[in-house]
Formats: sequence, C-alpha cells, structure tokens
Amino acid sequence: MKKPLLLAALAAALLSACGCQQSANPPAAVPVIRPRIIESLPHDPAAFTQGLLIDGDYWLESTGRYGHSELREVERQTGRVVRSVPLAPALFGEGLALLDGRLYQLTWRERVCIVYDRATMRETARFAYHGEGWGLTNDDRQLYMSDGSAAIRVINPADFSEIRRFTVTGPDGPEHSLNELEWIEGEIWANIFNSSRIVRFDPDTGKVLGYVDLGYLPLDEHAHPQQDVLNGIAYDHNNREIWVTGKNWKALYRIEWPPKPTAP
Repeated sequence: MKKPLLLAALAAALLSACGCQQSANPPAAVPVIRPRIIESLPHDPAAFTQGLLIDGDYWLESTGRYGHSELREVERQTGRVVRSVPLAPALFGEGLALLDGRLYQLTWRERVCIVYDRATMRETARFAYHGEGWGLTNDDRQLYMSDGSAAIRVINPADFSEIRRFTVTGPDGPEHSLNELEWIEGEIWANIFNSSRIVRFDPDTGKVLGYVDLGYLPLDEHAHPQQDVLNGIAYDHNNREIWVTGKNWKALYRIEWPPKPTAP
C-alpha cells in the first residue's frame, strides 16, 4: 500500500475506534447584509423603545423603564404622540404585537401580558407567563415571544398558553440575547441585544437565514447623549418597507430591502 493510502486508512481506523465521524458537510456561512438608508423620520428621544409596529399612519410603540413605561400611538410623519397609556410604576414595558384588533404588551420581569382594545386603547385583559418578557410578534394566527435567550415561544393569543418553543440556531450554535421581534414575509427578524445586528430566522425550524448589520446607525446628525442600543423593527405590509430605531434614538430609519447587489 502506498504511504498516503496507509495514512488515510490509519486515520479512518482511529476515527472509527473513538466513535468520531468526519463531517462531510461543515456548517455553511449565512449572509450578512448591510443595507443603505432610504429615509428617516423623527422619533422621540425620551422613548426607551421596547416594542414597535406600524398600523396605517401610526407607529404603535411600547416603551420601557420603571416609572416611564407606556403604550403609545404616534403619528408616523411627525413623531407626535397622539395617545398614550402609562403603565403602573412597578411595570417595565417590553414587546408589543397587534393581532385581531387587540394589542398585546409584555412586561420585563413582572410576568404579565397586558391586552388592550386597539380602537380605544383600553385594557381588556391580563395574562400571566413564566420567565421574562422581551420581544413579541405574530403571524396573523399565533404570537411569538422572546425572553432574552435563544428560545422562541409560540403562544396561543386566546389565553397566552405556550404551544411550543424552539431554539434559534446559526452556524456557530444557538443565537442568544434575542430581543425585539418582527414578522417579515414569512421570516422573523430579531434584534440581538447589545449589538448592531438583526438576525433573520425561520419560524418553523429556528434556523438562522442571515444577519442584517446596522453598525453604521444612528447617523451622526441624529446622535443623542443618552441614546441606547438598537431596538425596534417595524414592517409596513402595505408598502413593503422595513423601519428600525433604537432606545432613546432621535430618528427611525427605513432601510433598503432587499438590498441591491454591490459591484465586485
């Protein structure tokens, strides 16, 4: 036997003996995209954004911090707060979702979801859940909830019971620190807490489909001394627009999607 063949045979025997297997298909890299800014609109720098969505001509926003948390209805073009509902000082507002005329607002460590009638902005119910509440979105049937880990819970909106849960997993393993969520054309997008990235994943399997790098936000002209991390993704279904912002940011940004290919 020639020497290279002998070495290959010995390596195979060693792998077999230790129960190891060589991977024929190593994990494939997923795309990281850096879209350009198309447009910006004003955002209240006092808003510690925790949940964000679009409903016609309005932003619906959940803001956080104890003693300052609110549910807000905001004019999209001007940033003017039209209506607001303050939370009790002991509640810290988190993710927000609109489904079948009802708004669902999570709280951080208080383990309660507050339900409002969208038309009147009046509270109609409260549901309890285990663990922390971070982000919330829906697929027109079910709610999807994050808790700061790599897990996503699928929730029954009728009683907030857990239907199932799955782990968001990329090439390097579970993707932790999932925060604000948005359903976008069959995918879920999630802010990765304390980073400038958004992760896109399959809501059936949890498989990571790609990342959106927004490390260049906010622009210098919108900088604010107390601004916090990127947090807030909103999808305009009517116009197929994606908007992003952050906690205490002075602007919301519409990003190009899908991005145009760059020249080699």
